[in-house]
Amino acid sequence: MRIARLLLKDQEELIQKAVGWMLREVGKRVGEREEESFLKRHYRDIPRTMLRYAIERFAEPKRKRYLEGSI
Repeated sequence: MRIARLLLKDQEELIQKAVGWMLREVGKRVGEREEESFLKRHYRDIPRTMLRYAIERFAEPKRKRYLEGSI
């Protein structure tokens, strides 16, 4: 999570994809709650590509709320 925080503002699309993937994998390993804890604090600042990768496994209604900014 510390690395993800450091890379939140990175403009490189490949970095955004990698960090989004990493956040999604964290959710698989330590639980969706840990991933959501991070996302709830930062989702407004996360580049769209990174957010889309990170929330890929969430249920459709939850993904939609994140993308709309209504979490």
